Amino acid sequence: MTTTQSEPTHYGADALTGFARALLIAAGMPADKAADVADVLVEGECLGKTTHGLALLPHYLREIETGGMVLDGEPSIINDQGACLTWDGRKLPGPWLMLRAVEEAVTRARRFGIGAVSVRRSHHTACLATYLRRATEQGFLLFLTLTDPGHSSVAPFGGTTPVLTSNPLAFGAPTGGPPVLVDMATAMLTNGAVAAHRARGEPLPYPDLLDSVGHPSTDPNVMAASPPGTILPLGGLNAGHKGYALGLMVELLTGCLSGHGRADLSEGWSAAVFLLAIDPAAFGGEAEYRRQADWLAQACRSSAPRPGVERVTLPGEASLDRRQQRMRDGVPLPAALMEALSDRARALGVSVPAPLPA
Repeated sequence: MTTTQSEPTHYGADALTGFARALLIAAGMPADKAADVADVLVEGECLGKTTHGLALLPHYLREIETGGMVLDGEPSIINDQGACLTWDGRKLPGPWLMLRAVEEAVTRARRFGIGAVSVRRSHHTACLATYLRRATEQGFLLFLTLTDPGHSSVAPFGGTTPVLTSNPLAFGAPTGGPPVLVDMATAMLTNGAVAAHRARGEPLPYPDLLDSVGHPSTDPNVMAASPPGTILPLGGLNAGHKGYALGLMVELLTGCLSGHGRADLSEGWSAAVFLLAIDPAAFGGEAEYRRQADWLAQACRSSAPRPGVERVTLPGEASLDRRQQRMRDGVPLPAALMEALSDRARALGVSVPAPLPA
């Protein structure tokens, strides 16, 4: 079968990681930071989180060029209370900061039972799901959430003026089998998903947006109108009060706890982050946690499927299956994205990886 321009081309995951790393280094990012950012972006792509995978790389390169992303140095310590740590991320690369924040949270949970890290002024963090297994593979639970205080796209339920953003939250928990991995927005859609539909010139499948006067809409262009539309909170028009409450909870845990949020002037693309690592051994005991978690996982999988559903799975199972398949068979990338990255590569003198045989 002949591959058309619109069909994705497959590339080896390792080749893409090396390519992304080389682009970032050529743009001026130190090698250690570039390696972490490249790993996280390709891992997100392998998990199927395409709006938060390599699609971010052109934006990151532009942020480097304009000075929106700081490349050198370490985060500043704002507060350290043993089990609790707060950093000023100084607009350093988000994936690099996040990996170190997870390491800090787990280290402190190993000592104190729980470890919490708050980060203000991180740069964009990419896909939250990519960080969860760093904790679950060590036997720890991890809760992770963030907001971008400089961006507003979600109105409080019942309103039309954007105040919050899509405010993701993620949670990972080990079991005797694959871990439970939750990565979700507290709005009906992420900003990235809306932007992707707008770039393709496609309407949304459902009216998950409101225009500026509060009418439901499938048109992604309402988000760029003046005044702008908004994304509905999770639950939509019927139960959006729940998503609004979750989104507000995220704001309080992130920007408010870190001391740098929406009350401050916007500093461009940034993130306020909250991480909490939990050691089951510090509570009912690791063995009892495993017994309970494994029973619960099996009970969910054993639930009789409704018509049209092959089997019941746990959150994250589909993403982990997709990751395994893409690591084996290659990662599909849209032609337009690879063309954009190839243009950047030529300008920076970086070799472009060859696609895998069709």
